[in-house]
Amino acid sequence: MGHSPPETPNPFLGEWPPRGQDETPAQRTARQTRELEAARISEKIDEDIRQHRIQLKKERDVVRVLLLGQAESGKSTTLKNFLMRYATEAWQRERSGWRAVVQLNVVRSIMTIISAVEAEMSGETPPEVEDDALDEEDQALSIEPVRFTEQHQLLMVRLSALRGVEGDLRRRLGAGSEPLQVSQTPLAATPFEGPVPPRRPQSDFLVRSWTDVLDPSHRGGLIPPTNGLEGVTLTIAACKDDMKALWEDKDVRQALRRRKLRLPDSAGFFLNELDRVAHRDYHVTDDDIVRARLRTVGIQEHRVRFKNGPWDTPKSARSSSSRDRSSDSAAPPGWEWRIYDVGGCRTSRQAWLPFFEDANCIIFLCPVSVFDERLEEDHRVNRLEDSIILWKSICSSKLLAKSQLVLFLNKCDLLKRKLKRGVKVSKYLTSYKDKNEVFPVVKYLQGKFKEIQKSLSPEPRTSYIFPTTVTDTQATAKTLETIRDGLLRSNLSQSQLI
Repeated sequence: MGHSPPETPNPFLGEWPPRGQDETPAQRTARQTRELEAARISEKIDEDIRQHRIQLKKERDVVRVLLLGQAESGKSTTLKNFLMRYATEAWQRERSGWRAVVQLNVVRSIMTIISAVEAEMSGETPPEVEDDALDEEDQALSIEPVRFTEQHQLLMVRLSALRGVEGDLRRRLGAGSEPLQVSQTPLAATPFEGPVPPRRPQSDFLVRSWTDVLDPSHRGGLIPPTNGLEGVTLTIAACKDDMKALWEDKDVRQALRRRKLRLPDSAGFFLNELDRVAHRDYHVTDDDIVRARLRTVGIQEHRVRFKNGPWDTPKSARSSSSRDRSSDSAAPPGWEWRIYDVGGCRTSRQAWLPFFEDANCIIFLCPVSVFDERLEEDHRVNRLEDSIILWKSICSSKLLAKSQLVLFLNKCDLLKRKLKRGVKVSKYLTSYKDKNEVFPVVKYLQGKFKEIQKSLSPEPRTSYIFPTTVTDTQATAKTLETIRDGLLRSNLSQSQLI
């Protein structure tokens, strides 16, 4: 007859000894310390969960908008229109800082002209660079060398003081003031070519913000933008008459054409306003800020809260309980848009990719006036062709299949000016057979881009295409209101964001 193994006592049966029994005072103190620490950790975890839920709730009310397009397409100018209309406090706070940017734009344009004139005076042969944008009149003028006088030489000597001014302003404004480097090798055309960049970090991916150099109250900013620039302003004011004489001189203009020199789009605006912008008491206007050029470095994030639109109070806010609305952590009613402005040159486009994952809307800018121009960073590439390649990659991306696409056919004013000079679109777009006028050209491009979106989009979506001149702030304000109040409603509604 077998023997049963002895039963193991169940440690969970019976009464536990009272807490503290057989404990020494030191053990009791250690136990109480552990219990307090465990309670503190538990409370912290509960608070973290609560804050995470609040953050997720806020994030449902955030619309992420990416401004995409090649360099000099008008992305930053579009952003300025947003801020001027919907973020007025920040706009006014940064206003004085833009004076240094305008001054740098003026001085850099003058120094570019001086370099061209000096090259012409020394007898240097004009560069053999293919420049589609020269019309027949320019080509005829570029044949004969320009004859300069002693007055021109004296003018150049007096304006040499601006070289130091340019250096001071560049040091003050940082990386965004540095000129774009020209590549000697082909560059990737889209953000999808090359190695995959890392996922977007929470904060440190924003390499450069205007606030860093424009807002003196910004904690992480540089030296206040107007501090120490009195000497710069006085030097520019002293050179005002000489700068006007240089800009208005017919021989100088001919030299610029002969050397196939293209100034930035805003150069003419500021150089024609030298009596105002080169004055020692110069105050920046909204139009000046819109046209001022400070190159975007990395990715800029700007937050705009809408308060006066028909869909400004999101569904989640409308359905919130009174307890939630009274919470100190609750955001003010309205829609928050996070607008991301990106560097548009080909060397910067891979940095776009991490921002595609949760983008609600893409505003893509194609400058329509550049059909006869080349990329600054790669002279082998036609600018309109580059925009078409980019648009194709955006439309076909599965990452952006749910994103609303809005296309700005921008710089219609420059297109009109170019066509008036007699530049023929059909010379560069062989499939274009219509009149050499703004309306039919824009209509042709609108149809081309619309067909690309229709044929390449992973899912059917509506085309929203606007002919724009984003330096026209009044007209652009109406376009932005249309986007805010109408175009995004259907997409965001389907995403249960409104």
